Amino acid sequence: MPVNARVRAVAFDLDNTLWDVEPVLARAEDALHGWLRQHCPRIAARLSPAELQLQRARLAHSEPHNAHDMTYLRVAVLTAQARLHGYPDEVAQQAFGVFLAARSQVSLFGDVLPAFGRLRRRYALASLTNGNADLEAIGITGEFTVSLDARGVGAAKPQALCFERLAGALGCTPGEVLYVGDDPQLDVAGARAAGMGTVWINRRAHTWPAHLQPADLVVRDCLELADALGA
Repeated sequence: MPVNARVRAVAFDLDNTLWDVEPVLARAEDALHGWLRQHCPRIAARLSPAELQLQRARLAHSEPHNAHDMTYLRVAVLTAQARLHGYPDEVAQQAFGVFLAARSQVSLFGDVLPAFGRLRRRYALASLTNGNADLEAIGITGEFTVSLDARGVGAAKPQALCFERLAGALGCTPGEVLYVGDDPQLDVAGARAAGMGTVWINRRAHTWPAHLQPADLVVRDCLELADALGA
């Protein structure tokens, strides 16, 4: 399907769109638990990474107004566990810092930066994520005119507020923004409902969910996107 000629900006999801996130998160959880074993052994002995994840899920359920904020959930759970096991509150921030440093050690897919160089000649580039990767630590802050995350917006994709804030920060109407992501529901359906053009980046040859309206454009990677946009 042709992309609206009024498009002025191309915005990207991050995790599994610009890098493979599953191994990153696994390493980050291992780094966190290793730090806990060394500095807070009573917590590490009682709670595995899976059990800490369950604690975060319970907190998100009990505090739905904070469920979008992954940083809050992690720090709050670690703080509660520190108090329960007789450690000072500050170990929660220290432990989270270890996690975040490892969570930001990503390897961009090889097509990303070459495609960005081409796309930037014609479009403003932006990012919008539900995650908490540190773009400055990754080294790609300068690639984007605007970078938003769920914590800063106060809501998570697919809520329309995320995409509306993105368009506003770009100085565009939603119809002037093309949103690119790997998740059919969070990225494509969410962006479409907010009035944006949509691109499904399907790096793993998944099958599109039958119950969802297809994206305006389907690509295998960012270079194919640049080709499709004539950049």
